[in-house]
Amino acid sequence: MVAFGKKLRESQIQEWKGYYINYKFMKKKVKRYTEQIEVGAQNHHNVLRDFSLLLDNQSFFSFEFQIEKIVLFLLEQQGVLAGRLTRIGEDHQSVVQQPDCSKISEVQEAYREVGRDLLKLLYFVEMNATGLRKILKKFDKRIGYKFADYYVKTRANHPYSQLRQVLRHVGIGAVVGVLSHNLADIHDLQRSQGSYISIYDQPSYAHQDPILVSIKAATDKLSNSTSFLQYLGRHAFIMQQEELSPSPSEENTIDERYHFMSLLLNLASTFLYMVNTYIVVPTADNYSLNLGAAASVCGVVIGSMAVAQVFSSVYFSAWSNRSYLKPLIFSTIVLLIGNVMYALAYDLNSVVVLLMGRLFCGLGSARAVNRRYISDCVPVKLRMQASAGFVSASALGMACGPAVACLLQTEFKIYKLTMNQDTLPGWVMAVAWLVYLLWLCTCFKEPENLWAYEAETGEQAVHIAVENSPTQPLLMNSEAKEQDVDVDEEKDDDEEVYDKAESQKPVTSIALAYKLLTPSVKVQLFVYFMLKYAMEILLAESSLVTEYYFVWSTTKVAIFLACLGLTVLPVNIIIGSYIGNIFEERQVLLTSEIMVCIGLLLSFHTLIPYSVTQYVGSALITFVSAEVLEGVNLSLLSKMMSSRLSRGTFNGGLLSTEAGTLARVIADGTITIVGYFSESKLLNATLLPALLICISSIVATCCTYNSLY
Repeated sequence: MVAFGKKLRESQIQEWKGYYINYKFMKKKVKRYTEQIEVGAQNHHNVLRDFSLLLDNQSFFSFEFQIEKIVLFLLEQQGVLAGRLTRIGEDHQSVVQQPDCSKISEVQEAYREVGRDLLKLLYFVEMNATGLRKILKKFDKRIGYKFADYYVKTRANHPYSQLRQVLRHVGIGAVVGVLSHNLADIHDLQRSQGSYISIYDQPSYAHQDPILVSIKAATDKLSNSTSFLQYLGRHAFIMQQEELSPSPSEENTIDERYHFMSLLLNLASTFLYMVNTYIVVPTADNYSLNLGAAASVCGVVIGSMAVAQVFSSVYFSAWSNRSYLKPLIFSTIVLLIGNVMYALAYDLNSVVVLLMGRLFCGLGSARAVNRRYISDCVPVKLRMQASAGFVSASALGMACGPAVACLLQTEFKIYKLTMNQDTLPGWVMAVAWLVYLLWLCTCFKEPENLWAYEAETGEQAVHIAVENSPTQPLLMNSEAKEQDVDVDEEKDDDEEVYDKAESQKPVTSIALAYKLLTPSVKVQLFVYFMLKYAMEILLAESSLVTEYYFVWSTTKVAIFLACLGLTVLPVNIIIGSYIGNIFEERQVLLTSEIMVCIGLLLSFHTLIPYSVTQYVGSALITFVSAEVLEGVNLSLLSKMMSSRLSRGTFNGGLLSTEAGTLARVIADGTITIVGYFSESKLLNATLLPALLICISSIVATCCTYNSLY
């Protein structure tokens, strides 16, 4: 692990050396501020004022001056690249008119050389932008004030700010566009052996030169642009630390642990578990009645799975520190047993067996393992796709569960075992988990040297800081004194490495994890609790409410739930591809919370007769808004949570899972208790706490709105 200051010095392009940000000076300035506060020479207010002036004033060492210098240099280099593209374009035209294989290759290589130089320029900007962010974060850490988010947001969004040009690259799109178009034309010339076909005449054209893929990844990283894939990937809440692009050796280390079939098995586990969760929702009330219990016991039947998941998430997260295959095998066996018990409860006429079956299903929840596998074993370049696959598998499973239940409306016997709409979900899932178990044992590959790698990355920086820290003997001559500056700089780098190592150590207890949560993160976890509570109330009581008000059959309830589930991916496409690029995440967050509140208000049964239109419309508003809210909420959480919560047993994913699972448990318990006393008041009585929690979350979000970055 190398300190950023040292990495900046080593990776600088010598001819561009004068255009890099003065990271060393700013780091010393922050250190001086800290010393002044410690001795009482300055207070926090004066330090904040001085630091803001230092950043903004047009002095030699100010960020604005340096950033202006960087931006002008960036524009100058883009002009150089544009001139080279113009000259290559002339050769390109002559090749199109008189195709020659050797000249085609020369033109193609010339374009690629421009692309490689553009990548160097993008890395130059990335180094400067990263240096800026690190100085601001170092200031926040040393001074104890969250100044970085305020400074970056206010300056980056101002139309005349030079900082905006660094954080949101200028003019790159035009250069990339020319490269894309012309490389595509050259590829067509090679493919067709000289017969020219424009890419504008081929809408389905799919070729993309590798250099363009690298450029796109670099520009997306610099601009923080949101695509559907990125938005969906963040929805999985698989936290990634903010780093410069990994070196080839680091990528190879990660690639050694990657196995596509194992990733596919993890996604299959996610899909099947979500199917298992929602396949019983349309029939849980009818199953309870057939066993002699009240229909409202369906809340306990559905919620018992979530109760067990509160505990299973912890031990599976801990287990995945040592293995992935073993916890997945254990999870599958427990789920298989749980579904068999659920199915046998009918013939045994036992509500206890029914609930035990669902508890076993919850104890088999391996979502913590599925998340950890993607976070630890999937290469960085594929992690976003894998995260998006995780979310898609969950959404598809949520829609398929009720849809499968809709297809199981039949009744027959095999020996003494009853097969009907109540028991078939259990038998179908038992068979599915059995097939999955065989597939898992046959094809899953346990990552090699994973835990040795974890130990190395966790302790490597500390060893570097201790073993390589310079010893400072008594300085006996002027030559030694002249080396003092270099020694101080090395000490600063070692201190930075040590701090970074400390910041990446995983937490060892839930109490320590809680201490690392800032007020903004706590609010976002509360928002996550709220949306999961509202969604569980809507889904879990759907069969009871629709039967009471509209006399819906099991098939109608299943179709309704399946249709709700099918809205997940289209909604995420709209948010990820369009709305996320227009509005800030905190704006989408607050708007979504308000829409959830409106959906809940519209769901109440007032004096007028309750209609199907009112129920379906309000349910759609609530569910869709909650889905939008979940995506942006988890995205904000992944950015605001401490880097120490990105790994280990008590990670950010576990905390969010526990918050959501607890919300489901309370919601299902509320449905059972209220339904036991009065089914006619079930709807309003369960919606009221959901509405109050939603209003509370809106107030909390408004109070922390300025810190949501």
